[in-house]
Amino acid sequence: MMNDLLYVIPANTPKEEVSNMLKAHPEIKFVSIVGIDLAGNDTDEKIPVSIFLKDMDGFYSGSAVQTDGSSVVLTGIATLNNAKVDMPVDPSVKWIVDYNFEHYDEVTGKPVGTLRIPAFLIHDGKKVDSRSILAGTLEYVKTELLAAFKQNPHISGLDHINGNDVEDILFTSATELEFWVKTPLAEAEITEMSASQVMQEQYWQRTRGAVRTALEQAVLILDQYELGAEMGHKEVGGIKAHIDESGNLTHVCEQIEIDWKYADALQAADNELLVRTLVKEVFRENGLEVTFQAKPMIGLAGNGEHTHFCIMAKLKSGKIVNLFAPTEMKKDFMSAIGYGAIMGLLKNYEVINPFVSATNDSLNRLKPGFEAPVCIVTSLGHTPEVPSRNRTILAGLVRDVENPMATRFELRACNPFTNTYVTLAAVYSAILDGVKAAVTKTTDELLAELSKEAGAEGFYLEKDRAYRSEEDVFEDYTEEERNRLFGAPPATVWENMSAMELYPEKRAVLTAGGALREEIISAFVAGALTRWKTELISRIIPENLSIIRACKEVDSDFYTDQDVFNWTKVNELRCYLAKDSIEEKSLFTLISSALVEGDFATASGLQVEMYDKVQELKALYEVYKRNII
Repeated sequence: MMNDLLYVIPANTPKEEVSNMLKAHPEIKFVSIVGIDLAGNDTDEKIPVSIFLKDMDGFYSGSAVQTDGSSVVLTGIATLNNAKVDMPVDPSVKWIVDYNFEHYDEVTGKPVGTLRIPAFLIHDGKKVDSRSILAGTLEYVKTELLAAFKQNPHISGLDHINGNDVEDILFTSATELEFWVKTPLAEAEITEMSASQVMQEQYWQRTRGAVRTALEQAVLILDQYELGAEMGHKEVGGIKAHIDESGNLTHVCEQIEIDWKYADALQAADNELLVRTLVKEVFRENGLEVTFQAKPMIGLAGNGEHTHFCIMAKLKSGKIVNLFAPTEMKKDFMSAIGYGAIMGLLKNYEVINPFVSATNDSLNRLKPGFEAPVCIVTSLGHTPEVPSRNRTILAGLVRDVENPMATRFELRACNPFTNTYVTLAAVYSAILDGVKAAVTKTTDELLAELSKEAGAEGFYLEKDRAYRSEEDVFEDYTEEERNRLFGAPPATVWENMSAMELYPEKRAVLTAGGALREEIISAFVAGALTRWKTELISRIIPENLSIIRACKEVDSDFYTDQDVFNWTKVNELRCYLAKDSIEEKSLFTLISSALVEGDFATASGLQVEMYDKVQELKALYEVYKRNII
């Protein structure tokens, strides 16, 4: 019976056909209009299908559905005294039906479905949502690239095409989803899992029990939604589960990755949202909790969501060609378009990074030692014949010498809660900036530019920076060398968001197309800083306070002078972090006061100190406990 369900309504399906499909599937009881705010949150409501069918024209125009924009993340745009937001549906992408397998229709015997329809958000006549930012950016980049081909029909490395034959530009993208899964309330020792990770005991291990069932079901259901599932496997994190008296696995705690086929950039971002929902529901039905947090457990591998992107051209003949791939795959790494793309991304990354890493959680993941990138640098490979798989860089060139269509870039800094819509908008804007500088250059000139040493003059890239390394960025460079060559990474949300003010010329690259305009950037930054401030005061400091309170002195009949010394150091650090006196305020109080007073620069610096001190406290307390018998 499940084969009789309607999972997908294809893009650009005529209204009459949509109506007929819904009437043929009475188990679909509701419609949900899905807008995406600037934090990547999606709206979800239950509108009876009968209302949608009665006023389809109103839903398409946006007059039928409105929302309170002051209740979602449109900071400074939709305010309490001007909150009305219209929600016109987007017919250019596929619509999907979300089924509730815990609620069955009595008449049909099928699960009740909700048709989820992607939409735009319009406030005061302007589109203000994440989806429209990406859609508008892609239209602008397409127009500019088509114009560039008309002006430069013969581009280095693309000898197999004539720019005058380029009819359309296609943007493709794909994301990889990593997540931690565990049985409810299960807690595992970080030390044990860290050891398992270091010894590489988990990666691609067999999944068992409920995790195996859920993973298999998740991969299968992706194909029901025509996503083209490619792989599901264990990732580096986790420990072996226990078996209870009934033969069931308990204390499950492991990391999983699921991959699926690429799509048009806007559709790819919609697909990612769908996959997160499907994964969470499938694993929940199997009694398992899922977290997509970038760094759910400090000291262990975080969850990345490597984002792949490419640009294709459709020729007048109908042929599709990869614009990043060179004519001779064994002679050149890339075409001039490919070189321009990666140079544009790297040169402007300081203003892309705020969209990639907008939370405390995301920046906790981006630290040396966990295969997460911290440096603005790329890798191409030592020779064009041998593709690179350097996992320590920010954005790498992925290529298959025998398959030019597979040539693309992989941005490794993203996480499952990165707003893929605005991130891709920023990425493609930066790519365009680099391509414009590259189209008149030869591939040899561009390779030299990308490979230049720090201090060497370049025609596009900054003089004092290096942008390419085939070395292990973490092992072969000191922290001082990394920061000097590739730029110091931001340590806090405040530092990251400050780049928008520090690099106005790079910010202008993002706003050139009009979709990612100044108003949107300011709203995104304001929303991110509000969440940063609130989370520090209301979550992070209280969580750290709980850690401090758990570091208690242990009674023992065999206390030694070493134990006294160890406890004294622990207690001094506890007091420094959390204990106020009349003369001196604790670090926690200083952070809270700075945030309340709006002194974000001071709060940012103190946050970094807090992170280091809490980690130091954990280590000291572990040493103290280890000596108690």
